[in-house]
Amino acid sequence: MKYLVIVVSLFFTSVMFSQENTKQDVKIGVVLSGGGAKGLAHIGALKVIDSLGIRVDYIAGTSMGAIIGSLYASGYTGKEIDSIFKDVNFDKIINDDLPRAAKTFYERDNSEKYAVTLPFEHFNLKLPTALSKGQNTLSLLSKLTLHVSDVEDFSKLPIPFFCIATNVETGQAVILDKGNLPQAITASGAFPSLFQPVIIDGQLLIDGGVVNNYPIDELRAKGMDLIIGVDVQDDLASRDDLKSALDILLQINNYRTINDMKQKAKKTDIYIKPDISNFTVVSFSDGREIIDNGEAAALKEMDALKHVASMQTQKKTKHITIKSVDSIKINAIYVEGNKKYTDAYVLGKLKFKQNVKLQYNSYVEGVNNLAATNNFESVVHKLQPSSNNEGYDMYLTLKESSITTFFKFAVHYDDLYKTAALVNLTKKQLLIKNDVLSFDFIFGDNIRYNFEYYIDQGFYWSVGLKSSYNQFKKVIPATALLTDDELQTLNVNKLDVELKDLTNQFYLQTLFTKDMSLSLGAEHKRLKITTETVLTGNNDKKTIFENSDYLSLFGKLKYDSYDNKYFPNQGFYFDGDFHLYLYSSDFNNNFNEFSIAKATIGYAYSFSDKLTANITTQGGFNIGENDNPYLNFALGGYGNDFINNFESFYGYDFISLSGNSFVKGVLTLDYEIFKKNHINIAANYSNIADNIFDDGEWFTSPDYSGYAIGYAMETFVGPIELKYTYSPETKESIWFFNLGFWF
Repeated sequence: MKYLVIVVSLFFTSVMFSQENTKQDVKIGVVLSGGGAKGLAHIGALKVIDSLGIRVDYIAGTSMGAIIGSLYASGYTGKEIDSIFKDVNFDKIINDDLPRAAKTFYERDNSEKYAVTLPFEHFNLKLPTALSKGQNTLSLLSKLTLHVSDVEDFSKLPIPFFCIATNVETGQAVILDKGNLPQAITASGAFPSLFQPVIIDGQLLIDGGVVNNYPIDELRAKGMDLIIGVDVQDDLASRDDLKSALDILLQINNYRTINDMKQKAKKTDIYIKPDISNFTVVSFSDGREIIDNGEAAALKEMDALKHVASMQTQKKTKHITIKSVDSIKINAIYVEGNKKYTDAYVLGKLKFKQNVKLQYNSYVEGVNNLAATNNFESVVHKLQPSSNNEGYDMYLTLKESSITTFFKFAVHYDDLYKTAALVNLTKKQLLIKNDVLSFDFIFGDNIRYNFEYYIDQGFYWSVGLKSSYNQFKKVIPATALLTDDELQTLNVNKLDVELKDLTNQFYLQTLFTKDMSLSLGAEHKRLKITTETVLTGNNDKKTIFENSDYLSLFGKLKYDSYDNKYFPNQGFYFDGDFHLYLYSSDFNNNFNEFSIAKATIGYAYSFSDKLTANITTQGGFNIGENDNPYLNFALGGYGNDFINNFESFYGYDFISLSGNSFVKGVLTLDYEIFKKNHINIAANYSNIADNIFDDGEWFTSPDYSGYAIGYAMETFVGPIELKYTYSPETKESIWFFNLGFWF
């Protein structure tokens, strides 16, 4: 009997203890809403949850909540996620601003010339599906989650996870809990019109916030006992705050989600609502304040959170530090989705091969190189650990662009060409898969055009045809065109000159590296220079200085690693050009075979995030007995992309200094006072005259100098610049103004 009492007592004690244990240990789920930049508040809340030792058993999120939640689920702490986002350039992420180094020379010209690009299909202009393809977002998330790249079932992550996207075609919510984690997160955050839709398992997916911005019911269904929720949704705005079309569209989209939240907030056991009233979905520059507000909101729920922590008997597993990835080994590359473009073409653009070890940055650059061709609507890349080898297998899923015709637009003003508006027609795959035809028509004060047909063979010899027509009128010093005898006879200081230039080229081009090209070709040039200032006869309407056709052979070597064409922070630049003039129709009967060689060398260096120095040197000279002055070097003015041998020079107006040889040096200091706004100062020095390299005059103290101070602003149409320049030789100051990309 005694033993029976003992057994019964032990049984009831065990049962009671077990019940108590079960009661105390609870499963905690965390749900994070979408909200764009406001979602950074999730980081602050997670930092508080971590500080209390709360074990999160499942996490779910939508849009930015999916991004933050996935990183937490993959093993990062709230503090580590905070550090990650400190270094993220959200402008580059949102704008899909691929690094300049990723683009071919041709694609660089496109991105630095046109303000607007619109697809053209079936004789109709179309709007792009979105401002960004999400390429930079995918690459960043792929790197951050590389340590779990072998996990395809998100419930097997260090913390089980799922996110919500919206099927555009059905309007239904889609739970993403398997597959490619970075791609799933990108789909959940694909805000309509900002990021293009993502295709997963044949479904066209966009931002999950459209239909379910707070998936608490789906999380509860995973067996969670208690839910901690962080809500960063906007409340409905008043009429005073509805000041734009975007504000109204967001308000319309918020009707349903806000009403839903009234019910979902009641279902949340610990409801955290950060103060995000002063921020928008794109307030990434205020990230630090938003994170702090998220932490402050979580601290208000400290007592409830502590109680949750006390209810858990099973503690969090020990945190393992996630090492930053510097290099990876690629064992195999698998490509799918390419029909028009061969595997060889794809691998050639990646610029790395199988069975190689490379820096992770080089891996990302390779993917960017492929995306920068603009031949693909999407470039989805994934790394998975190799089954039989150390390293990874790379899987590329491509969706080729179905649109091959584009209209592009730009506007410009400068002090030489004056007003200009550009309309471009670009046609890819006109005759073969890897060709492109481009035609610029420029109208305004001076009608111009640029035509190019290019067959891109990458590192093999590519073939190109170019034709361009330029014209402008400008008052220039008479010394640039008249001899000493003519100056004395005519007694004029200035000439109102009209220049017309038609240039046609056939060339071959090859790449040594992605930043270095060699071009060899033949050129026809028709040059006509006239003036109405001086008339040689009673019946003449114009005096013609030059009206000749030229034939020449040329070679061009170019290296360009500048990170920005107009405001470089780092990089090296070299542009060498050699022309051998073999024939002229010889309007002035003074032609002899001659050559012109010139080169530009530039180097940019950043002292800090704000201050950059750019040093540029230039030089050129004629070879041979050339009595023709009309292709001589001419210095003066400010600008880019000048024709022939015109070069800018602060302190002097356009084409103020001339000669058949010159040297020039420029030092520019640029300070970015705030984002995309620059103050710069510059000094330039030069010697220019005939044959300065024959007598050593090029090495003497400079004969000409000029200085400049200016303000510049980067805009979507290109730089807007205002410069004040001064030369101590002339004691005169000149203002220069430029608007838009140069073309």
